[in-house]
Amino acid sequence: MTALIAMVVGALAAALVTGAAADAHPKPSTAAQQLGDPDYGVCRGTNPACYHDWGNFDLTQGVKVLLYTRTAGPRHQNLGPALAPGLNPPLTDANAAQKGVMALGAKYGFTVDYTEDLAQLASPNNLFKYNAVIFLSTSRDTLDDAAQTSLRQYIRGGGGFVGIHNAFGTEYNFPWYEGLLGGANYYDHGPYQTGTVKTLTRRDSATRDLPSSWGYKDEWYNLVPFPSKVRFLATVDEDTLPSGSTGSMGHPGHGDFHPVAWCQYYDGGRSFLTTMGHGQTAFDPTSSDAGDQNFQKLIVGGILSAAGAKPFCQ
Repeated sequence: MTALIAMVVGALAAALVTGAAADAHPKPSTAAQQLGDPDYGVCRGTNPACYHDWGNFDLTQGVKVLLYTRTAGPRHQNLGPALAPGLNPPLTDANAAQKGVMALGAKYGFTVDYTEDLAQLASPNNLFKYNAVIFLSTSRDTLDDAAQTSLRQYIRGGGGFVGIHNAFGTEYNFPWYEGLLGGANYYDHGPYQTGTVKTLTRRDSATRDLPSSWGYKDEWYNLVPFPSKVRFLATVDEDTLPSGSTGSMGHPGHGDFHPVAWCQYYDGGRSFLTTMGHGQTAFDPTSSDAGDQNFQKLIVGGILSAAGAKPFCQ
């Protein structure tokens, strides 16, 4: 009997030890968040000391931006057909995103030139004519060597950059550009579906006029790497996505913190980023959709702050 009691006590003790060990090493979350903190060899983050105020821009002449939509891979429907060479070539009604950004500029007081011509990006002196450069749903290797170098020199001279939607599916093999996006890149997305966007702060120019939460329909990009050293401005609540967050290539989503907009100082310049912007009416200021209207407030504030016309990355 004494031996039996000893066996029972020993088994209980072993179970307690095993349980304690299991509690000490819980099963890791399947959400993809801790995906590295890469170093791109530049000053980057939320410290304004990373900005180069070298006198290259004169806001007394107004805000002027360059919209770049060249695709070297998949092309989003809201971009319409590829544009002819040159600056400000003719648009069709199908070029909904370009027309929308132009209309937003007219509404909110900034001038928009647009192009898909690499020659327009080949010289930093040409880019310095603009307070910000917007990459809207560009794709794959959309820059040649001259344009890569020019963009880098422009940013180092204090230029503004705005990356929208598939700007994250661009220049995968150009590490400096990945850093410009906040140390993040597109991996995959789930179905095009409505979710609830949560505004994280109203201090920033991009989010000042947004509600604390709002509905929006998008593809909800999953990212690798995960943004780092940035100021997060908005997230999507994955629990509100009816078809879930798992992407087409198996990315499980980012769990309880899935960012959709952020900002940073980067290598001398300012960079505002959002993964949203898939919808056909996303950029149309006449859209009656409340989600479109809030998205437009977000990107207009981001454009003007990246251009230096409003406080940046607050």
